[in-house]
Amino acid sequence: MEKLAETEASESPESRDDVATATATAPDAFAPAGTQTLVRTEASADPLAVLPERAFDNLLVVTARDHPSKLQRHLERANHDPSRVGVVPVVPAARDYDGDLWTTDPVSPNDLTGLGMRFSDALEHVESGTGWVLVDALGVLLMYADDSRVCRFFQTVTNRVRAREVHGVYCVNGGAVPEGTYEQLRGLCDAERSE
Repeated sequence: MEKLAETEASESPESRDDVATATATAPDAFAPAGTQTLVRTEASADPLAVLPERAFDNLLVVTARDHPSKLQRHLERANHDPSRVGVVPVVPAARDYDGDLWTTDPVSPNDLTGLGMRFSDALEHVESGTGWVLVDALGVLLMYADDSRVCRFFQTVTNRVRAREVHGVYCVNGGAVPEGTYEQLRGLCDAERSE
């Protein structure tokens, strides 16, 4: 520990920024509880792959990418218990789901008010201190709603998740989102990762 303190004291401010960035991309960059992390992903990336194993013990997924059936199959292939995962489906096709995931009613991606209500209800089932929230595709919301509305919605979500002391992980395809909007989203989080 002393050696780390000596190293940090001798580093320039620029190299400290490099360490902070490296720390944010380390495997345990999601600690402590309440940390909100924006994850820059490619469109083809698997959002569940960014989560540590412990996240699957109590996880809420706001999914605009996958139908709950597909999400359940993915969890089962990875040997995770689907009954420990909740889903807020942001796709109308989810009405026909009848599986082990606990789900809310589906909501349209342009209905941020309805999404907020379903999210708030579902968040009550996420355990403070140990639970996790994953929003798998912020870019989808940006395709259906004005950037400023999505940023206000995102601010509300991150504040609620942080107040509950739950880990928040928010995936966005940085290349598909205007840089100014990405910076606004990043400013509402405590950490940033690239996958």
